[in-house]
Order: sequence, then structure tokens, then C-alpha cells
Amino acid sequence: MLLSAKNTTVHYGKSLALDNVSLEMDEGSVVTIIGANGAGKSTFLRAVSGLAPLTSGEIWFLNKRIDGLTTTEIVKLGIVHIPEGRRLFPHLSVLSNLKLGASLRKDADGVNKDLEGIYKRFPILWDRRRQHAGTLSGGEQQMLAVARGLMAKPKLLLMDEPSLGLSPIVIDELARVIKDINQQGVSVLLVEQNIPLALRVADKGYALQVGRIVLEGDIEEFKSTETVKRAYLGG
Repeated sequence: MLLSAKNTTVHYGKSLALDNVSLEMDEGSVVTIIGANGAGKSTFLRAVSGLAPLTSGEIWFLNKRIDGLTTTEIVKLGIVHIPEGRRLFPHLSVLSNLKLGASLRKDADGVNKDLEGIYKRFPILWDRRRQHAGTLSGGEQQMLAVARGLMAKPKLLLMDEPSLGLSPIVIDELARVIKDINQQGVSVLLVEQNIPLALRVADKGYALQVGRIVLEGDIEEFKSTETVKRAYLGG
């Protein structure tokens, strides 16, 4: 088991954001969490990455309990969070943003090798490597956010609404990138409101409503349920 969340509850002040949520994912998988705004999807990712302390429950990663660890300790274990909105450093170059993704790594040769791999996977970032990140298009910024996350050499990549604001063509490219990342051995936990994208790339799905899981299952079973058809696919 790669990731296991057990009865996780999170409050923001007196407001309940996650209510007794449990989730499991295997190594090498892509798992998606879908739901409306305010359902608790982003809060769950923040809980996994140490940004949202649990009120109760447990989170385990590769048989190590991680709730209560600092975000730096969690990144060192191999969990990397790409937040909603990309959160790049707009006044730094593309190259500087990529190098910041590897800031906790000590293997300089490995970092250089991975940088070469990033440029092969995302040729546009090689072309734009000296540009400020803030001058890139929305699609280019999202690819940079993904690439910066990969520079940390994650075992698990947390992706929060990566398709937000992107054109259909770029979303198709994003789907290809997610599948490619996964085939290279990185597990992905994807939060998305673009349900067709989420269902296209995932092996397993969870649906959240008002902080609670209301549906879970393998993706083909998940897609075929009347709840998903009616609520998310217009069935």
C-alpha cells in the first residue's frame, strides 16, 4: 500500500472541512478525487502534504505514519504537492523554477540528469528556459508546475485542479503527461473538477460531498454508477 488515510477529519476553525474520510491507493496507480467546490478535495491533499493538520485520524505513506510531520519531512519521503493555481515564482526564470523543485536533493549529478529528462519530456521548457515563468502561457505554466514537481523525484505526485483555465487542446496534452508520468513509475493522486479528464486517466475514483466520501471504486465501476452519470457526466 502506497497511501492510506484512515478516518481523517480536518477543521478550519469551527468549520468542518473533512469528515471521517478514508482513502487507499496502491503503488503505481492514478487515483482521482472528484466533487464540487467546497467538497473538501483540496483540503485532503493539504492534509496529506502536511499543510492542513488533522483533527483526528491517521495518514500512512509506505508504512510510515506521516500526519504530524512537517511538509519538508513529507517531501523528503517522496510526496510532492502541485497546488491549485500552480504557485510558480513568476519573476524567476523557467530554469530557476525547475532548480527550486530539486532544492532538497543532494545528488547534483542526478539533478542535472533529471533536468535533461525534463527538457526531453517538455521541449517547450527548454525553449523558454531563460524566460520569466510569469511570461508563459497558461498551458506552459502548468507544464512547468508539473516539471518542477518532478524535479523533486516524487514517489507520489499530488495534483490539485491542474486543468483549471486550460484549453481543450492543452487538457488533452495534460492527460498524456499524467499517463506518461505514471508509466515512468510515479503514482498520482489527482483532484479535478474536469470529470472527463479525471475518469480518462485514473484507475480508481472517490467522490466527495461536503467533506464526506459518498462513492468509491475502480474507475470502470465508478463511471458506470448512476450517481456519477447523473451528477458529473450528464447522464
